[in-house]
Amino acid sequence: MIERKVVIEIKSVESLNEIHIAQVLTYLKLSNWKLGLLINFNSVLFKNGVKRLINGTI
Repeated sequence: MIERKVVIEIKSVESLNEIHIAQVLTYLKLSNWKLGLLINFNSVLFKNGVKRLINGTI
């Protein structure tokens, strides 16, 4: 959590799956925050391992 505004989930997996996205979306819904970042450090390029998620329930 960054300043009670952004949830950051860090992974080091072969590839990001739907379960990883669902995990971050659940954190966002439970905390009632809007923005989440899912970061996979097991990626050749850093930018390819970052996924921005937005809570649509706000």
